[in-house]
Amino acid sequence: MTADRFTFGPATHAILADLGVPAGPVLRAAGLPEDLFLDPPVVLTAEQFYRCWVALEDLCGDPALGATMAARTTTETFQPPLFAAVCSPDLHHAAERLAVYKRLLGPQRLVVDSGREGLRITTEWPPDPVPPPGLVAYELAFWVALARLATRTRVIPARATMPDPPRAPQYREYLGVPIDRGPSASVTFTALDARRPFLTSDAAMWQVFEADLRRRLADLDRVESTADRVRAALLELLPAGQGSATGVARRLALSGRTLQRRLAQEDTTFQAVLERTRYALARHYLTRPDITVAEIAFLLGYDEPSSFYRAFQHWSGTTPQQARITPGSN
Repeated sequence: MTADRFTFGPATHAILADLGVPAGPVLRAAGLPEDLFLDPPVVLTAEQFYRCWVALEDLCGDPALGATMAARTTTETFQPPLFAAVCSPDLHHAAERLAVYKRLLGPQRLVVDSGREGLRITTEWPPDPVPPPGLVAYELAFWVALARLATRTRVIPARATMPDPPRAPQYREYLGVPIDRGPSASVTFTALDARRPFLTSDAAMWQVFEADLRRRLADLDRVESTADRVRAALLELLPAGQGSATGVARRLALSGRTLQRRLAQEDTTFQAVLERTRYALARHYLTRPDITVAEIAFLLGYDEPSSFYRAFQHWSGTTPQQARITPGSN
């Protein structure tokens, strides 16, 4: 298991059975072995998983597959990190727990913000390849499904946003609000709903899950390279202007010297990982017409757009504007 892979347990067969679609045709359409799910857990790259999702959408013929799957959410289809969320006292605690253990399931990262607007849960995806919009919409709908399942109340979020909202009206019907176009994939709940008690709360069961989940995280950290961990930290720190070696070392609970030594053992350097991460992010952001080049420079942690211009030309041999016009040229 590695942090840049999607991991699936035995519940995958149950999910597909609920949708009335055998696993074989989905995997075949995605260019994967038809017996792949016979020996769980299954680990897929982001590209492989996205192909599976698109194949499932095509075979189901459901333009709102994410809403359909969310509506059928049960504890039978949960993996251990999600069971831990159901055992939480409320949605706020569930989100905080999943923010810690989400990487056991895939490369997405959860950002949990609690303020005057309520509880906002943002899912950050790897910059490349871009996830299918239906999958992003499902992640938003999942939180609504979790809140309703655990509280036995028809919780309606205050707001939902994503960069490329699906047009299917079923999402609005299920969520109770439209998915607005926005810079991030996030769903916001009122403070009342965020603290609404989970009827499924179980502190004793949480203790059982917590020990196992901590062990799994430790196993993941042992097999995850230092470069991967640095990249994950940079994805979080760069937009805040904190993507320095010192800031990353602090986030990883390492000394600066230890960080540099471990990267050297992997035949790389902090600067090399930083540049690869920035370039991947830049290519992703340049596919978004709603983000200006100056904003991209800021999101990549540059103080001045001119610094980003020079760096991008060094990486790609072209300018950001040219890359945006001809994205395939990179």
